[in-house]
Amino acid sequence: MANKTWLITGTSTGFGRTLATFLAKQSNINLVATARNTKKLAYLNEFDHGQIQKLTLDVTNQQEIKSVVTQAQAKFGTIDVLVNNAGLGYFGTFEESNRDTVKYMFDVNVWGLVDMTRSVLPVMRQQKSGIIINFSSLAGLYSFPTLSFYSGTKYAIEGISEALSKEVADCNIKVMLVEPSGFRTDWAGRSSDKTLPKIADYQQFKQTIIDNAESAHHEPGDPERAVQIIFDQVVNHTAELPLRLPLGKLSTDTAIDKYTKSLAHFKKLHDLSASADQPE
Repeated sequence: MANKTWLITGTSTGFGRTLATFLAKQSNINLVATARNTKKLAYLNEFDHGQIQKLTLDVTNQQEIKSVVTQAQAKFGTIDVLVNNAGLGYFGTFEESNRDTVKYMFDVNVWGLVDMTRSVLPVMRQQKSGIIINFSSLAGLYSFPTLSFYSGTKYAIEGISEALSKEVADCNIKVMLVEPSGFRTDWAGRSSDKTLPKIADYQQFKQTIIDNAESAHHEPGDPERAVQIIFDQVVNHTAELPLRLPLGKLSTDTAIDKYTKSLAHFKKLHDLSASADQPE
């Protein structure tokens, strides 16, 4: 995988920063690291020997997206791996969530990812190769109370990515969803907004939101282990790259439990469901 170019969104903190640091240490990788404020990417300076490009990017700004893709291609010639990592969290009950905050989260988590991918796809189609890594979440597999809208963004990414993977397969482009559970990043702390319940009927969820915020940086997931797994899948398992990569025991255990129960549910309703069709 000599001189392959990775473009990562949201590299100032969290998974993006950990992955960017890991890639910056690889001798045969070109790294395009993006953030809304490139001053926050100074941590990469010690690894930079000409293979790192730091660019300003707000994924809600389509002009900046186009500029990043143009500059990356101009410097390195290719964009081989796109990592759509930039994202926000939000804790709040469905009824009490702030609509403007939720809408902005959809603009970042969903439309930012969509616009970024659409801008990179022509490059990858011309190359007849590429890998798109979309950061989803355990919340894209299972919906938890107080995370209804965050789950909504991740379920959207799941559906979009699954269809996209089928559309670009003949172009030798692969798509992988990364679905982490709790990891020691800034997600539950700085990178997510919170609205504590005020309605009496939802007071049972107030402590849930507080506990999640206080658990930041104490989660079981190790971001460094996670990015090594992602890198290994891309580099050494390209041919069988999974569409969905759950990371963390909670993520994979929850997915297995949910889909086992879902399978039994749909089997139970199979005949009733089929009866809605016209008789053959």
